[in-house]
Amino acid sequence: MSILYNTGIYILNVFAHLLALFNIKARLWVEGTNNWESKISGKIKPGERNVWIHCASLGEFEQGRPLIEALKKEYPEMKIVLTFFSPSGYEIRKTYDKADCIIYLPSDTPSNARKFVDLIRPEFAILVKYEFWNNYISELYSQTIPLYLVSGIFRPEQHFFRWYGSFFRNILRKFSLLFVQDKASVELLKGIGITNVMVTGDTRFDRVVQIAGTARDIAQLEQFRGDEKVFLAGSSWKQDEEIIAQYINANPYKLKWVFAPHEIHRENIERIEKLFTVKCVRFSEFSEENKDARVLIIDNIGMLSSAYRYSYIAAIGGGFGKGIHNILEAACWGVPVMFGPRHEKFREAIDLIKENGAASFDSYTTFRDLLEKWLSDEPFYLKSAKAASQYIIENKGATEKILAEILPKRY
Repeated sequence: MSILYNTGIYILNVFAHLLALFNIKARLWVEGTNNWESKISGKIKPGERNVWIHCASLGEFEQGRPLIEALKKEYPEMKIVLTFFSPSGYEIRKTYDKADCIIYLPSDTPSNARKFVDLIRPEFAILVKYEFWNNYISELYSQTIPLYLVSGIFRPEQHFFRWYGSFFRNILRKFSLLFVQDKASVELLKGIGITNVMVTGDTRFDRVVQIAGTARDIAQLEQFRGDEKVFLAGSSWKQDEEIIAQYINANPYKLKWVFAPHEIHRENIERIEKLFTVKCVRFSEFSEENKDARVLIIDNIGMLSSAYRYSYIAAIGGGFGKGIHNILEAACWGVPVMFGPRHEKFREAIDLIKENGAASFDSYTTFRDLLEKWLSDEPFYLKSAKAASQYIIENKGATEKILAEILPKRY
């Protein structure tokens, strides 16, 4: 199976180089993995105390960030090597100041894995949530370097639990400890003989609490809101936007409306603007003169987590595509959230729906009914808002639990 796996990695590598000729993300990855050895050796020196943390993309970075910052606070001399697989993670966080070396993870060939681990010589390594690269994991294991998975979550359909999954199960056995989000993951892993597991929850809860504690005031949103309530569509995509826009055009004065689209390039912003029959304004062009607009479109990155504090109800995008974006950033402000139908792989979405802190819509009709229920029934709204904030409070603390397990065993 190792031969098939390595062959697949080499084929993936060739495909990425071909795709890079006309795909920007593939080109960024190919260019980013060039000369990776010199990028490491320029930042990491022999004999230093190093830790390697890998995040697939931006969402996993937000899960790993509380651990990185806690480690740096406790051991400021420790060097953090942070790797990404996806350009959407690396390109946004490549200047993150709490990591000492930030690079794309080189492709998972045996030679790359050996050179990478030899260059860094980490005291321990952390993989965030998923991405089980066999050669890197095997190299760490062969050199007896402790390896931890954090905020892991497992489902029956994954390779580990299939009849052909022995190769993948062996990968899991090479971890020192798997920190998982829920008891269901523990039971699944127990069923295949994996017992090096501990439930600690999801570090994203710690991150959103941290974000809320440092959120900045946004004067423009305060002006735009005035004395009205705000509906905020965060990380929105086309199908979310079209449903919400249909309601806005029919009911423009029910609320003030803010959109923070997932993609902020000019063509997408122009497409969103055309959805409305009411006055809208871009955040970059907002002023006292146009605060009477009914719709405000945030056309920048980095503001959304602070913007949720101004909202009364939030809709989180992605639920008509591959899956919803971060609903916890809104919930931590005591804001009821709604999202599209493809949320079944997100534990927090399922939990919040059960607690009435969230709801799902799959059409204009269900969106309208959900929104008007929250707007017309104040006791129901207050119950939902309380459920959202309480859920965050009850689930924070994963970072502390994980470090309490890792650090005493090392120091």
